[in-house]
Amino acid sequence: MIGRTTEETNGISLLGNQGTKYEMDYNPSVLETFENKHKGNDYFVKFNCPEFTSLCPITGQPDFATITVSYVPNIKMVESKSLKLYLFSFRNHGDFHEDCINIIMKDLIALMDPKYIEVWGKFTPRGGISIDPYCNYGQANTRWEEIAFNRLANHDLYPEKVDNR
Repeated sequence: MIGRTTEETNGISLLGNQGTKYEMDYNPSVLETFENKHKGNDYFVKFNCPEFTSLCPITGQPDFATITVSYVPNIKMVESKSLKLYLFSFRNHGDFHEDCINIIMKDLIALMDPKYIEVWGKFTPRGGISIDPYCNYGQANTRWEEIAFNRLANHDLYPEKVDNR
């Protein structure tokens, strides 16, 4: 890959692969990482995923959401195509909105060990109610742990105007 050594991109198999298989059931094993070349910098990486779907665990009806993942990388970073395939794997997964968002965050923590991460789901209304679960995490015993607490404590003080999504 241009700009990266073979050693730095070792383990990335999905990007550029024309034979991509879309998993139809929850599968965190599709996630891949690459090395953060800027470990000395703290910076955010933000993914906006407007086509997330999962299933209601009770009715089996589809739920649609925009998932936002923001994180401050440590040593590893998530490769975006693998993240897309991972999120796609929720398509037939039956879980409540809050569970999906927490599962996504925990899988990404296990994968990358980021300094900080937050995951926000903005689900379209069903039954006249939209649900927007938010979770975050900061590495223990670092300033990011305090930042995570403060961000959660002050989260959504001024919610956006909900206009039926």
